[in-house]
Order: sequence, then C-alpha cells, then structure tokens
Amino acid sequence: MAVAIKLSDELVNDAKLYAKAQHRTPPKQIEHWAQVGKMAEENPDLPFTFIQEVLLSHEEAEHGQLEAYQFG
Repeated sequence: MAVAIKLSDELVNDAKLYAKAQHRTPPKQIEHWAQVGKMAEENPDLPFTFIQEVLLSHEEAEHGQLEAYQFG
C-alpha cells in the first residue's frame, strides 16, 4: 500500500544523491534507509556491515542466486 508522506527537503535531496550513486530511485533509497534503520533498531548488537550482508543475501535469494553450502 503506497502512502504519501511529507519529508524534509534535506532528506529528499540527500536521497537523490545516494540514489543516483546506488542506482535506485529516491523513494527506493528512502525505503532502503528505513529498512536498514528498522533492522538496526531491532538488532542493536549487529554491525552495520552484517545488516548490509543480510539484505544482500535476501536479494540474492529472491533472484535465485543460491549455492549449496559445502561442508568440509
């Protein structure tokens, strides 16, 4: 469900810069920041890089880029 919300010009301008660098749209960049922030608040002991890796592995799984783990 899409909802219109008011955001500061500063946040939107920052999102435009980061979005361009990350090949996202500004709304998707803000969604990404919200998702990372939510995960960080729910898991305060996790390092930021771990959160990034979790998000990346989730996207890989969504796109069928999985490999079976080889033990030993």
